[in-house]
Amino acid sequence: MTAKVTKSEQEWREQLTPQEFAVLREASTERPWTGEYVDTKTTGVYRCRACGAELFRSDEKFESHCGWPSFWAPAESDNVRLLDDTSLGMTRTEVRCGSCDSHLGHVFVGEGYDTPTDARYCINSISLSLEPSQQG
Repeated sequence: MTAKVTKSEQEWREQLTPQEFAVLREASTERPWTGEYVDTKTTGVYRCRACGAELFRSDEKFESHCGWPSFWAPAESDNVRLLDDTSLGMTRTEVRCGSCDSHLGHVFVGEGYDTPTDARYCINSISLSLEPSQQG
């Protein structure tokens, strides 16, 4: 489990760009097909852009054709928190960083994807940073 990160709103505003702050701290969503990791095939680790906690690995990424990077499971279950989200007049499951509580996206289950978990962690690219694997 990654250590907890706690910062004031002002500290987050100083660290993050306005777009990152809107998504990570205010649970906004980037427009589909605009994120830098939608079609990325690079092997590596996806980390929380706010605190650097490991969230997903490229081995768990799959093509869902939904407009956002999709993963079938987090790298470690403790590294993400799942919360009920009843905003926008619907019930969804929000995905947050287990370390700094930043908004990452949502998870959907039972959509028929051919993955080991039948889950689609639909994550905003702007919530992530990709650490490519060392090629040796």
